[in-house]
Amino acid sequence: MFDKIKNLAGSKLFSALVIMAILLAGVLLGIETDEHLAAKHHAVLAVLDNLILLVFVVEILIKMAAEWPRPLNYFKDPWNIFDFLIVAVCLLPFNSQYVAVFRLVRLLRVFKLITALPRLQILIGALIKSIPSMNYVGILLLLLTYVYAVMGVFLFGKNDPDNFYDLGTSILTLFKVVTLEGWADIFDTNFYGADLAEYARHKGIDPIPKPAPVAAIIYFVTFILLGTMIMLNLFIGVIINGMDEAKAENEEFDRQHSENQQSLSEQERLHQDIRQLLNKVEEVKEQLQFLEKRYDG
Repeated sequence: MFDKIKNLAGSKLFSALVIMAILLAGVLLGIETDEHLAAKHHAVLAVLDNLILLVFVVEILIKMAAEWPRPLNYFKDPWNIFDFLIVAVCLLPFNSQYVAVFRLVRLLRVFKLITALPRLQILIGALIKSIPSMNYVGILLLLLTYVYAVMGVFLFGKNDPDNFYDLGTSILTLFKVVTLEGWADIFDTNFYGADLAEYARHKGIDPIPKPAPVAAIIYFVTFILLGTMIMLNLFIGVIINGMDEAKAENEEFDRQHSENQQSLSEQERLHQDIRQLLNKVEEVKEQLQFLEKRYDG
């Protein structure tokens, strides 16, 4: 019986059913963002929601039964723990005053898609593995931004107080520049001067027009090259490296799992041979006893 459950837990049909339930849960949450539709089809949505939650509970029970006689081995996989916590939180009772919290908790069920798709697990694992290396790249980017922010205040603070009035404003401006969003307007303000460029004056501070074409070219071009072209590519390189490591670990895990399964199969065949041998011995004993009784008779 448990062999059949194990085969069911690893079958493509079972995985497809779980994925469909996760996608349906996401669709239901999207429908509930429309208050009119949610109120009109409240009963149907409630039934479907409970049905989806039942599927998730049954999924956990089947996977735990597949680990029999050690069902707690289910919790050795971190993704299974992640799965279990999401379902457990969704089963918690919430009062009507916590409806918003309950909806946010139900939104977590969409993240079960990570556990249902192994390739997505590799990607998330790669991102997690990349965090230590990304910290150092982030520190380097932060140092570069700080240096350029101080330079920006000194070079363009009077001409462009809206973007370089103080250190904090300058850092926020450089963050906008590094995303390549609206940096051309900032460049024009400091290239042509605040009196010729279109100046917003969000801070209500009158600028002292002082064009700095050479400084603006060197400042913005070098920062974009260093901050965007190099730093962001370093981030991408770190993530790709982490993905390769996660993929290698996943392949190693699959290989060890396959070897363990093969070893278990060999042990099962050995046990089966031993049982057959013992049955033969028992048959021989019975025949000997029969012959002894017949001889004595």
